[in-house]
Amino acid sequence: MDITWSGPEGSSHTTLYLCVPFFIGGKMNIKYMEMAFEEAKKAFNEDEVPIGCVIVKDDQVIAKAHNLKEHRKLSLAHAEILAIKEACEQINLKYLVDCDLYVTLEPCMMCMGAIIQSRIKNVYYAANDLKGGAATSVIKIKEVPNINHYPQLYQGMMQEESQALLKKFFKGKRKQKNEI
Repeated sequence: MDITWSGPEGSSHTTLYLCVPFFIGGKMNIKYMEMAFEEAKKAFNEDEVPIGCVIVKDDQVIAKAHNLKEHRKLSLAHAEILAIKEACEQINLKYLVDCDLYVTLEPCMMCMGAIIQSRIKNVYYAANDLKGGAATSVIKIKEVPNINHYPQLYQGMMQEESQALLKKFFKGKRKQKNEI
């Protein structure tokens, strides 16, 4: 299903895919998802799983990051965790109240925990993670009782591009494995 969205300040129209209800009533800005996708491409070029993240406060980018698990040899080095750390340092606060997080893949359980703990207001993610997503795929975070903060969730912006980059990455990994 395609919809047309007129961007801010009269920018050209952009085609969005799926999950239209998630966007209704939510503040979204495709330029930030495009920045997250650029971060994902950096990860791809560094032979990391291509996931990128951007955090925005008051319409200003305060952090950008991409996966660095392989380079840092650290399972915690997910794009969201690195961006949250950078954003907290940038504004010198432990909570990211009134911040928006844009990420190219649905956050995992660890990252969703960090999003909740840092009090991020809105999470925009491109593609669902059917094997580990903790927003709406594997874990439906809003159905977990007694959590002290639930971010608003919006899915689908740049979904096809993000899925294509992930598929290209893992296809290359399978090809490398078969050549060994």
